Amino acid sequence: MSASALDAAATAAATVRVEVQDLAEVSDLTRVSRLFASIWQPGPGGRPVTTELLRAMAAAGNYVAGAYDKDGGELLGACLGFFGSPAKASLHSHIAGVTQQGIGRGIGFALKLHQRAWALRQGVTQVTWTFDPLVRRNAYFNLAKLAAVPARYLTDFYGPMRDGINGVGDTDRLMVRWELSGPAATAAALGEPAQADAAALRERGASAALSVAPDGGPLGGPAGGPVVLVAVPPDIEALRRTDPEAGQAWRVALRGVLSGLMAEEAEVVGFDRAGWYVVSREQSS
Repeated sequence: MSASALDAAATAAATVRVEVQDLAEVSDLTRVSRLFASIWQPGPGGRPVTTELLRAMAAAGNYVAGAYDKDGGELLGACLGFFGSPAKASLHSHIAGVTQQGIGRGIGFALKLHQRAWALRQGVTQVTWTFDPLVRRNAYFNLAKLAAVPARYLTDFYGPMRDGINGVGDTDRLMVRWELSGPAATAAALGEPAQADAAALRERGASAALSVAPDGGPLGGPAGGPVVLVAVPPDIEALRRTDPEAGQAWRVALRGVLSGLMAEEAEVVGFDRAGWYVVSREQSS
């Protein structure tokens, strides 16, 4: 593994004043389990990941890490990943989260760069994970800030979850692939995110297959041409709480457009922070 991955991870952690550590002790893993429960807010007695599972994962050599505040020692974020198929050739990052107090500091970025350095040290060059494609900030973080690449659209991947984040609707996900040694991921780790400019693309003729209507709902449009833009709402999590039917309308609309384009082998090549997926048919031609 190149020293640059370790240097980038150390710089990211130092910038936001956290210490990211591999975790294996029961006391630390219990904190991680409680942290995830506080973020996802499952039903009474439920936790997204139990202490026992975290202990088993860590003991089997998988990735369990936490980000501790250097000033107060509080656990502000954590991440769990396990090896995928073929054996130890890839890592699947199952769950990662940051507390409310830590949001906006860059702790998630520090955790992912620690995970990147850890994986490369194990000889792993690819990490995969899933995220809700309707969550704008996550789409930007994954596709721009980290330069991961969407590989598959997965319909209702987890089934009903009924927690404080996912609500009661379908759990569609995008599976992304992070090529750890690739030029895009390397540049992103050095603070050079993958850029996308939807406004400039529209001026050059890109079509908007899905946009935000004046009432905040999904508005369909033409999906022809070599470059297609697909919008997501500003805050789907708040919308699910205040108007579940509108949230489900967005789920159905995005599924129809984005999964349809990807099924035609069009490729998602970027995400504009203003809320647009950039999809290219040229990449697959």
